[in-house]
Amino acid sequence: MSILCVFHPSSPGLPNKVLTHHDDIAATLAEQGVRFAHQPHALRVRPGSAQGEVLEACRAHLDLLMTEHGSAAYSLLNRDGVDPAQVDVRDEHVHEAEEVFAVVSGRAQVGLCLGEYVYSVLCEKGDRLVVPAGVRRWVELGDTPFCLAFRLFASERGVEPRFTGDETARAFLGIDEL
Repeated sequence: MSILCVFHPSSPGLPNKVLTHHDDIAATLAEQGVRFAHQPHALRVRPGSAQGEVLEACRAHLDLLMTEHGSAAYSLLNRDGVDPAQVDVRDEHVHEAEEVFAVVSGRAQVGLCLGEYVYSVLCEKGDRLVVPAGVRRWVELGDTPFCLAFRLFASERGVEPRFTGDETARAFLGIDEL
């Protein structure tokens, strides 16, 4: 189930608002310039699969997403259990280009600093989150990560994150605490 929690920075352990209906999540995020959609798909790829296997199974889906969003580049978030080869992504960062975060399998929590509040979106298979360039964000996968997601960007430059060094994200409820 997709969940949106809205926090005031003064109370990172207690959300002001919790939403679980896709339409409510989409409407609340749209007020902040973020788009959210849930579009179920039949792809069956397990996180942790080899990148070539994932790309082969998801090529048509990836091509459709990239065309639909006018994306020029992508990265693959592929975690199943502890994988020291991949950095944990719960560090606050920004991208120079719009990002489409599309969950293929599993789940991930995306934190967004928007105005005076923090919006934490627990995304599941089929969820798509479109985050404008320059928005401070982080991704949290939990103690036992299980997530396969495409991160699409409007330009090649946008793929590389710029880390802010701000550790505020760690104060908010994580994926295993919601």
